[in-house]
Parts: sequence; structure tokens; C-alpha cells
Amino acid sequence: MDEALIRLQEEELQRTGRYYKHICFLCVPLLCVSCYLYGLRPLLLCGFAVLMGNLCDRLISLLRRRVYQAGDYSNESFALVITLLMPATVDWYVLAAAILAGALIGKEVFGGYGSYPFHPAAVGYAVAAVSWPEQVFRYPAPYANIPLWNASGVATSSTISDTLRSGGLINISALSLVLGEYAAPMGTGAAIVLVACGLFLWMQKDVRLSASLSFLITAGLIVFFFPRQLGLTEGTAFTAGLVFRLRCVRDEMLTGAMLFSAVFLLNEPYTCAHHRLGRILYGVMVGAFTMGFRYFGVYETGVCFAILAVNSISGWLDRTEVRLYELIKSGGHFKEKKTGKGDAE
Repeated sequence: MDEALIRLQEEELQRTGRYYKHICFLCVPLLCVSCYLYGLRPLLLCGFAVLMGNLCDRLISLLRRRVYQAGDYSNESFALVITLLMPATVDWYVLAAAILAGALIGKEVFGGYGSYPFHPAAVGYAVAAVSWPEQVFRYPAPYANIPLWNASGVATSSTISDTLRSGGLINISALSLVLGEYAAPMGTGAAIVLVACGLFLWMQKDVRLSASLSFLITAGLIVFFFPRQLGLTEGTAFTAGLVFRLRCVRDEMLTGAMLFSAVFLLNEPYTCAHHRLGRILYGVMVGAFTMGFRYFGVYETGVCFAILAVNSISGWLDRTEVRLYELIKSGGHFKEKKTGKGDAE
């Protein structure tokens, strides 16, 4: 492997390595909630994921003839994020394939640490979702008895996504939605824990809120003005219509891994836009693409596909913003010079 690239990646690890370490730590409270809802199988799945991510890192280090970086937790964080996006009944081979796709295709094919244009966890999840949709998009009910090793006999369903897709309202209390007591990916339901994780990352200055907030606000506004739930008529009173729209926003924002993605996927240091305006536009586009996938696609967790789509232009957003600032600055200098010349005359 090129020595210059190795040194560059070591410098990048010193700069952003803490982010991935914090992501790994923040997966622990989500794992605790998952174990409370689904038993000990999520613990085994996450342990397997961490082992797979670490082995991939060591294997790549061996093949590329570079020293293994013990402080690089990126593969482990990607593996944990992929796992928490899965149902508690996912088969081991599906999870293994998703982690391998994320670590090898999403990350290493593009040069490794800091060089990838697409979020590796989103790549791994997308590969599993397209290849085994019946494994990825069907979830067990909370408190179900799930065997540790073979969960193929556990009843699963996609009730939430089917209900929303057909224009219905979710018959689940607000408290159950906030606590994650509904059939969903095992790490994405507990809204209270997810908000706390996002605040921790922000307070540690690992992320900025501009991308996450613009993503959630854009998606929420689309749902508010264009709800897919059936229930509004021309004669509906304003108050009743407002309450109905807000309920639609609640149902859409608290399901489909929206909050989880805003915290754990959107602000990845090397795939998110880096400048303020670019991050806002990045979040707006991911929000719009996500609702497009949810409204017109076949997958409930369309946010991963939306992130991959917008990742392809995040660098362009940064370059465009820099050029705009340069044009504005050069225009100001030109005006100053012209004004100075007139005064001299």
C-alpha cells in the first residue's frame, strides 16, 4: 500500500477516530433496550458483528501490508449500526453478508479509512435489503420468545409499513412509539434513547445538528402538507385537520428508522457535506429523497437508499458552496477597488 496514503489515513484517524469510538459506545444503550424487548439474541448478534468488523479490519491490514490500527473503530461502528438496523430474527448469514459488503465494498474498495464516498453501513444494509427483503423488512413483536441461534420459526410481520403504505393510521399509543414497543428494527424504536445519543454527539462536538435538523424538518413538512394517510376531507375542521396532520408526522418520524438515521448515519464525517450550507442542503435532499422512497418505493427504511443517493453529490455541494463564497468575495473586492478608483479621481 502507498506509504503516503497510509500516513494520510493515520492523520485522519487522529482527527476523526473519536467519532467512531463514540458511535460504538452509544450503541450500548440501544442494545440494552433491544435485549429488554427481544431477549439475549440482540446481544449475540452485536457481539458477532463487532467480531466480524474487527476481523475484516485485520484481514485488510494483512492484505494491504500495513500495520493494524488498534484505535480504528470504524469497521466495528459500521457493523453495529448495520446490526441495529436489522430485525432481531435476522439470520446469521444475512448479517455476515451485510457487514462484509459494508466493510469491503463500501469502505475498502474506495481506498479505506476516510476515502469512501458512500456510507459503508448504508451500503451493507442496502445489499442485504435488496438480496433478502423477507429477512430485513419483517420484524418480530416485542417481548416475543426468540431462540438464541435459529429464529426462523418466530412469527414476523411488516404491519407498520403495510399500514402506512395503505393510507392507514398506526393504532399504537404515543408512549409505545417513543419507547419502541412495536415491531421494528431492533435498535431504532426507542426515540428517547436516540435523542439522548444525538445530544451526546452534539455536546462532544462530534457532529453538527444542521444536517440532522434539516433532514427531519424537511421530511416532517412533506408529511404535514402531503400526508399519505387517508382521513382528510374538504369539510374537515381546521383543528381536526391540524391534529390529524400532526399525528401523521408523529407516525412517520417515529418509524422507519428516521431518528436512528438522523443520529447514526447522516453525520458520518467522510460522506456528509462539510460546510454549513452544504450540510443543510444535504439534509434537505436526504429528507426529500427519503419520503420519496417511502411514499413511492417498496421499502420502509428508504432513508439508507436516500443517503446513498445524496452521498454521490455531497462533495459537489461542498465545492459549489466554496465557489459561491469565492465569487461573492471576489465581487466585493472588485467593488471596493472600483469605489477607491472613483474617489481618487
